Amino acid sequence: MSASRSSPPSPAHPALQPAARPPIALRYLAGYPDALLAQVRTLIERGELGEVLRRKYPDAHEVRSDKALFDYVNERKQQAMRNAPPLQLVHYDAKLKVLQHALGTHTRISKIHGGQLKSRREIRIATLFKEAPAAFLDMIVVHELAHLKEPEHDKAFYGLCCHMMRDYHQVEFDLRMYLTQLDLDAKAALESS
Repeated sequence: MSASRSSPPSPAHPALQPAARPPIALRYLAGYPDALLAQVRTLIERGELGEVLRRKYPDAHEVRSDKALFDYVNERKQQAMRNAPPLQLVHYDAKLKVLQHALGTHTRISKIHGGQLKSRREIRIATLFKEAPAAFLDMIVVHELAHLKEPEHDKAFYGLCCHMMRDYHQVEFDLRMYLTQLDLDAKAALESS
């Protein structure tokens, strides 16, 4: 009597195996350490990212109009940057797109008027901040105000941001997670329709 040996099952054809899920793209969090990104991915996979952010940032703001934004930005400027040049225009801008990495802009326009050089300063904030938690609006305002004194994103710039908002770096990171959650929500809405 011969014993027949059973051969191990052959692996299924690659096309029949379940595809590995691609890693979750974290485009707003590029440059952060891998260990931190792994924590964010875990929150996303568990469906907890939005809830974590809602618990951490429950406070909404009332700054919904351009006039309210102008007043808010100038009040914030007076608190930390009294000697900075005045702002002529501050408003929400629907044309600013997160995809172009612009959540806010600051501009300085110089014109010659009657033989004199006139300078005009403006701050524009993306309209998504109308609905964002108060801390995120404050962070982007601080960021744009810092550009009045420091044009480059360097040590002096971030030092000024941290002077105006002690936890600036944490709120900036959390804002990036918030933007990631907005993308996930938009993707889910498209898939369900």
